[in-house]
Amino acid sequence: MKTPLLMIQASPLATSLHQQLIAADYDVRLVNGTAPELDPGTPPPSLILLDAAVSPDIVPVLRDLGLRYPGCPVITLVDAGQSALAGEAMHHGAMDYLLKPFTGEQLVATVNHALSLNQPIPDMVVASPASQQVLLLAKKAAQTNASILIGGESGTGKECLARYIHDQSPRAKGPYVAVNCAAIPETMLESTLFGHARGAFTGAQQSQTGKFELANGGTLVLDEISEMPLALQAKLLRVLQERELEKLGSNQKVKLDVRVIAASNRDLRAEAAAGRFREDLFYRLDVLPLSWPALRQRQEDILPLARHFLAKHAPESGFELHPEAARALLAHDWPGNVRELENTIQRALILARGLVIQSIDLMLPDTVPVPAPAPAASSLQHSRRSAEFQHVLDTLRRFNGHRKDTAEALGVTTRALRYKLAAMREQGIDINQAAVTG
Repeated sequence: MKTPLLMIQASPLATSLHQQLIAADYDVRLVNGTAPELDPGTPPPSLILLDAAVSPDIVPVLRDLGLRYPGCPVITLVDAGQSALAGEAMHHGAMDYLLKPFTGEQLVATVNHALSLNQPIPDMVVASPASQQVLLLAKKAAQTNASILIGGESGTGKECLARYIHDQSPRAKGPYVAVNCAAIPETMLESTLFGHARGAFTGAQQSQTGKFELANGGTLVLDEISEMPLALQAKLLRVLQERELEKLGSNQKVKLDVRVIAASNRDLRAEAAAGRFREDLFYRLDVLPLSWPALRQRQEDILPLARHFLAKHAPESGFELHPEAARALLAHDWPGNVRELENTIQRALILARGLVIQSIDLMLPDTVPVPAPAPAASSLQHSRRSAEFQHVLDTLRRFNGHRKDTAEALGVTTRALRYKLAAMREQGIDINQAAVTG
């Protein structure tokens, strides 16, 4: 089922942007005006895209949307010359913003990120004593304004823990802004964090509010902070010490009231000792250190998390884990941690035959051996799977290899089709050749 989005527009959304949202498995409802009424029976939106041009005063619009769709994240679309309006919108409930003009890739990435941040966090799935201890410390840390440094391998859930801290803190009603320092080019990171004035550098035709200012009164998460250049680390240290900043190209100081949570998958103490991270910044951030253990170190969490992901991705289907599948999950080393586990469960839901997840559906390289079924059953299973694969190939040929049309004809999402084709390749089928020649 596609994720429903509500786009409140002042002027028609460009066809290319609309199509990219649809291609990304979103069901986009376009409406005009500031008080949209959805048809009875229409599922509520998972996210709202709000064109700030629909009203000269965006605050009442945000307030009304908050009453109509409580808890639904809002992304405001703002003209490039009105970056101050983006900050005002975030202080009144918007989760993020995009400055026009923007590309379809930027739009999809922002929507994906906002939805990932809006996942329910307070009911975090923890069963192991190690995880429970981390949450206990996080809840205590949330009541302070001190900086927090979260460590742990990639995929352990550091940003989820950061969101949990924000939600448990007195700042919970304030903005929550997350920045991945590794995903932003070095030349743009300073402007992204601290903002810039018009004319601050070539191409800066309009002033821009930085993430620090947008997070005022709330929480700013600096993910993968170890990737920040040393020169910029010096400016970050000064901002943290003085609780104020100057935009690029401006002498005006902006007072800050921001709780900073930094996260890294590297050992920052070792990085500082090696000269790759500023030691003074490390000690400024390391006031309250927290660390998620790797998933292989908290095995009691694996099956509760797996069942949580089954319920999350197939909420009304009643899927269960076969005992052999459960043993396979416990035996796997999980180098990709919780992220790998969730992807594995999603794949198993697509490959499963029936409502019981078998170990073979997990497609893990170190799956626990399963007793061989009787030859007749094995032959029947092989025949069914061969027929299914042939049906997918026939449909793919009918639409000349076009994935989106094929998925619609098969009644599945494009993501599900990708997983199915991956499974066929695992069986040695050359998809491109078979889709052309049959």
